[in-house]
Amino acid sequence: MTQHSEHQPSMVDPYRPQRRQTRTIHVGDVPLGGDHPVVVQSMTNTDTRDAETTIAQIAALADAGAALVRCAVPDMKASEALRSIREASPVPIIADIHFDHKLALAALEAGVQGLRINPGNIGNEAKVDAVVSAAKAADAAIRIGVNSGSVEKELLAKFGGPTPEAMVESALKHVAMLEKRGFYETKISLKSSSVTHTVAAYRILAERVDYPLHIGVTEAGTLLSGSVKSAVGLGVLLYEGVGDTLRVSLTHDPVAEVGVAWQILRSLGLGERGPEIISCPTCGRTEIDLIPLAEEVEARLRTVDEVFTVAVMGCVVNGPGEAKEADIGIAGGRNKGIIFKKGEVVRTVRGRENLLPAFMEELDAFLAHRRGES
Repeated sequence: MTQHSEHQPSMVDPYRPQRRQTRTIHVGDVPLGGDHPVVVQSMTNTDTRDAETTIAQIAALADAGAALVRCAVPDMKASEALRSIREASPVPIIADIHFDHKLALAALEAGVQGLRINPGNIGNEAKVDAVVSAAKAADAAIRIGVNSGSVEKELLAKFGGPTPEAMVESALKHVAMLEKRGFYETKISLKSSSVTHTVAAYRILAERVDYPLHIGVTEAGTLLSGSVKSAVGLGVLLYEGVGDTLRVSLTHDPVAEVGVAWQILRSLGLGERGPEIISCPTCGRTEIDLIPLAEEVEARLRTVDEVFTVAVMGCVVNGPGEAKEADIGIAGGRNKGIIFKKGEVVRTVRGRENLLPAFMEELDAFLAHRRGES
């Protein structure tokens, strides 16, 4: 498993978003910013003190396409587990630190490649000095993470609440603390549960700094509502060229976060990973139970990295024509189906119960041919 596994589109699309130019930093061997691809990341929801379970989830996230993974570090026992976690991880690890500079130092000692902190929240000048010096020595990056709920009281009073302007000023205050100490391996995030506030904050910040930006909508919600809010907010920003790494925050299995993130990038032509599945929305001509068929095909392809297009259509009359650009597809009819490639029928299947097994046979053969195995 490579640490930066996304595929770039094979053709240049003149309508693709033009990325905002930033300086380049590194989290481990993963570059962020500049002309580098947008990076997908997620966060474990395991108990970091349980290294074995955390390592297993990191592996699943990496397999799904996460190039960076963040782990919560609530106490010293969690920081002690980071060494074995980091050593076993296929991707760089970022330690999520709140308030306690000793946890940041312990995480860096354990070998993590990045910290997520707010420098102003970890103590006095001496403590900030210690963390920045340790990060420099470890070649670790620091993400300044400002959430609407973490804005300083004086800024809340100044701006009348956690407004986009207040979030930006908070971030710039923390940036200045790092720059004062000669530290520039920095990325910044400004997250709100409000899509409009999130977009506005990043737009303002993008005009003020040239650091890479980590984008996300925090506390976005469950799988459906969180995916929609993230797609709207992150989609607007990415289309405007803002965003160098992203996390989709969901009240769900974090592996699902990674899948949603890749779909957002794919929809904008900013990155591809795995097959793109196209399927019709069903209508009165649909004669098979299309929804579970499409879901089963999607599930079967979840671990496939190769980029190609798969169509799952509900009508044998119009399906191949409507999906003629698909590399391989299936269209179902009354107690039968057809399998096609680039609009040409290659196999007819009788019996609904035989549709999926036959399609998977053809798909396996298709993948073997692409991989030079046949």
